[in-house]
Amino acid sequence: MIAAGFIRNRGLSLLNNRYYCSRKVRVRFAPSPTGHLHLGGLRTALYNYLFAKLHKGSFILRIEDTDQTRLVPGATERLQEDLKWSGIKIDEGPDIGGSLGPYIQSHRVKLYNEQVKVLLNNGSAYQCFCTDKRLDLLRKEAVRMRQVPKYDNRCRHLSQEEINLRLERGDRHCIRFKLQTGCDTFEDLIYGNIAYDVALQEGDPVIMKSDGFPTYHFANVVDDHFMQISHVLRGMEWQISTTKHILLYRAFNWEPPKYGHLPLLLNADGTKLSKRQGDIKVSHYRETGILPMALINFITNSGGGFDKDKERGLKPKCYTMMELAQQFDVEEINSHSGKLMPERLLEFNNLEIERQLGMEDTKKKLIDQVREIVKAKFPKHDESTLQIRDEHIETILKWSINRIDRLTDLVSRDLMFLWVTPELKHLHSVDEKQRNAIEKLNASFENNWKAEKQEVNNYLKDFAKENGIAFSNFMKLLRTILSGLKEGPSVAEMIEILGKDNTRNRIDLFLSKSK
Repeated sequence: MIAAGFIRNRGLSLLNNRYYCSRKVRVRFAPSPTGHLHLGGLRTALYNYLFAKLHKGSFILRIEDTDQTRLVPGATERLQEDLKWSGIKIDEGPDIGGSLGPYIQSHRVKLYNEQVKVLLNNGSAYQCFCTDKRLDLLRKEAVRMRQVPKYDNRCRHLSQEEINLRLERGDRHCIRFKLQTGCDTFEDLIYGNIAYDVALQEGDPVIMKSDGFPTYHFANVVDDHFMQISHVLRGMEWQISTTKHILLYRAFNWEPPKYGHLPLLLNADGTKLSKRQGDIKVSHYRETGILPMALINFITNSGGGFDKDKERGLKPKCYTMMELAQQFDVEEINSHSGKLMPERLLEFNNLEIERQLGMEDTKKKLIDQVREIVKAKFPKHDESTLQIRDEHIETILKWSINRIDRLTDLVSRDLMFLWVTPELKHLHSVDEKQRNAIEKLNASFENNWKAEKQEVNNYLKDFAKENGIAFSNFMKLLRTILSGLKEGPSVAEMIEILGKDNTRNRIDLFLSKSK
């Protein structure tokens, strides 16, 4: 929904105005360190990063912490960890540095104080001495009159003599920016031509608070200018503020960046994503076995912006970051809100496992990841008792690719036999006929091994028939010997995946314990 006062005209000027300007592409992701990184924030960071990669530009992380009352300890570090995990590489930022830092707003207060003086000197800003009590009364009166609460610009009209007197007296004050009337327009890279008269909707906004810290709007404009930001891709909720930002640029006589506002991400039922939803935090996906590129593809699957969205009837694919960057197009982003489809997430996760397994440069990392998952799941076992050789893990991954959605599925109770030899505490008393049959079967495997599931199954049926053993009971015993389970994959499938050595070793263990 577009706020009152907006006019949209998508079709006219995008054709005549390329979205990249003559300056080097520099984009930024500027979160506040007030909690966890959520899907909406990750989508904003991602689209900025892809835009930078596509145009060989720079991606900057800036921490906007001017509202000191809302800071959460450790949030900045978590944000950077989540971005790194997601595959979004920062070119300039708090931990990386850069020539246009510092990249934390609270470290840039001197710059803000210098720039607010520029606006005071050129008449674009003024000191406001209104008390909180007066401002509260204004709000209450507006509500009573069913009007939009806004400042009445009273201090804009103070004489210089009165201002000097109050400053000498040390009166508490903030600094406000003078809004200009008139329907200012800007070209939104996604929504087209936008016109909005901000002065009709708001009073003069505070740009420097009485505590000496700038407001979001002022610091945002100053930082974007001095960090030479060429394009701003941010959430739709900031579109209503863009005219205000452009007025600030005009007051400084600076060139504004190009602006594009990303539509909302919604739940599948059309409701807004909420920070109270535990399952929209990036850390939640990280902790529940979702691979980074699966989450990235999940996000890009909602809202357009990619050539892949035009493909129909093709097999789904999990794209790499480079592939996404090469086909990213801001003008193709849908202007309506995009719905996340949770059922697609596990599909992308499976596709990403398959993709990594099929490439030599990612397969080793995937194998190492599985090994760490197994070791964490079975901490009582050391590496000598766990079956976690590279070859074994690769075999299991290939066998399970159509059976799992997450790597952590490989250590579920039904599949723990893949990694740990069952203890077989309850198999000491097996009748002699069955024990002899198992011993004979194990000996036959030495020279008559069948590696493929169907061949194994046929061989076991023939063996049971030749030795006068009930096939179903024989399979139950073999299943227990091999896995310690009463249910799970078929015995033939277990033998196929365990391989000759593991299968015979487990049968040998049973035979030694059942004497």
